[in-house]
Amino acid sequence: MRPLEHTKLIFVTGGVISGLGKGITAASIGALLESRGLSVNLVKMDPYINVDPGTMNPYQHGEVYVTEDGAETDLDLGHYERFTSCTIVRANNFTTGQVYDSILAKERKGEFLGKTVQVIPHITNAIRERIVAGVGKADIGIVEVGGTVGDIESLPFLEAIRQMKLQMGPANALNVHVTLVPYIKAAGELKSKPTQHSVHKLREIGIQPDMIVLRAEREVPLEMREKISLFTNVPTDRVVECRDLDSVYRIPLYFHEQGVDQRIIEMLQIWSARPRLEAWQRIVAALDGADSNPVTIGIAGKYVEQQESYKSLTEALIHAGIEHHARVNLEYVNTEELEAASDPHAVLAHVDGVLVPGGFGKRGIEGKIRAVQVARERGIPYFGICLGMQIASIEFARHVCGLKGANSTEFDEATPHPVIDLMREQRDVTDLGATMRLGAYAHVLKPGSLAEKLYGVPAISERHRHRYEFNNDYRGLFEEKGLCFSGESPDRGLVEIVELPGHPWFLGCQFHPEFKSKPTAPHPIFAGFVKAALEYRARTR
Repeated sequence: MRPLEHTKLIFVTGGVISGLGKGITAASIGALLESRGLSVNLVKMDPYINVDPGTMNPYQHGEVYVTEDGAETDLDLGHYERFTSCTIVRANNFTTGQVYDSILAKERKGEFLGKTVQVIPHITNAIRERIVAGVGKADIGIVEVGGTVGDIESLPFLEAIRQMKLQMGPANALNVHVTLVPYIKAAGELKSKPTQHSVHKLREIGIQPDMIVLRAEREVPLEMREKISLFTNVPTDRVVECRDLDSVYRIPLYFHEQGVDQRIIEMLQIWSARPRLEAWQRIVAALDGADSNPVTIGIAGKYVEQQESYKSLTEALIHAGIEHHARVNLEYVNTEELEAASDPHAVLAHVDGVLVPGGFGKRGIEGKIRAVQVARERGIPYFGICLGMQIASIEFARHVCGLKGANSTEFDEATPHPVIDLMREQRDVTDLGATMRLGAYAHVLKPGSLAEKLYGVPAISERHRHRYEFNNDYRGLFEEKGLCFSGESPDRGLVEIVELPGHPWFLGCQFHPEFKSKPTAPHPIFAGFVKAALEYRARTR
């Protein structure tokens, strides 16, 4: 294993239940350390046996986050990029499936020279090697362990970080443990026992936490933090709370106020600059003043019960709200219900913008087409992403071009008008995992178009995740009927952006701009969409 020469490590673990916010905790710590002039990199280790989340149902896993180099990763990687300046790549996320796959491949090739292959040392060594490769040469590597302490599948990861922590020493590696302090309504009390048991399980494995983050619905009083300190052998000033807040973008400053970054640099014996938190202070100020300027965006999708499926999308809309000091209220419109509605115009009458996100499968498609039709006919700002661009093309084909039965071959292989068709290079693909058009690709923008005005440059690069594309056989008819193809691949072979001149604001893009949006730098398309929605609201309400 290549040694870490100058990089110090922070391992973030979690206990009691999943979904406590380990990813937000790791990202917020990264943001604070960057504000002190330190370089950071973040790694997420996922304990499931799937090779990656690319073929997992969004109800099971939430959003699949796509990196610049085309890796399909866990949604926490999105938090890392939004909160820090890191550019996340394939090496920043790995799963149990990937680790075992690589070990078994080596065993089949005879690289272990006939030795018995075991969890220790072979699996744990492979995990350690991936951690080292993932953090690179940053000053601080922040490594999040997926799952919870006590899970069987997490044990090899926890053993690997125990070994690294022991090997590197307390001044070079520390553990931040995120755990739950539940409020029992009937008793009117916060309870510390889950945290005590969680830390006990961690210490059984051989890991003593250096800092504990207490997740709670409300403020955790000092006397309870002192009690937890005694039972966990963690000094009180390193037992910090993280109660529920109205925005995750308040957490870096919230942690800073409790001295989280100061304690960490003291434990790791680092000299650093004074924190520069002006950007985060501006974000919080914008959030504080947003209530007086509301706007409602209707998100027409089929995963409305599982909002984690649209995590980067919803965050990008919030970023655009921050840009315009507006409160973006998100209303999830179930497209199956919209499909069955007697009056789809009434369903969307109160929204100020309509957004159709990416997705797969036939379910709810006709409802999405109705959402686009309402937005186009009523002059409501419309934004379509990936499938949302394809749906806009199908709607335009049917109701403007008069192409009866127009569809995508994804939904109807026998459609008489396949305005959306499988990409040529996808036609012989049989494996579903990691075989789509994935990652960053260059595009050129049409001079004078809405897209060029939004970006302010003639060429861009954006991330993709799709198999189907606009069928160029229909370009002439669509242009004749008024649709503008304002973004294309450099060879002009692939449609990347469509827009509708004469409409207040109507744009669909084949890529996923939400993956590149940050609270400190909202994506220009999202910023333009929310601005248009605010203007629509001002005209019509």
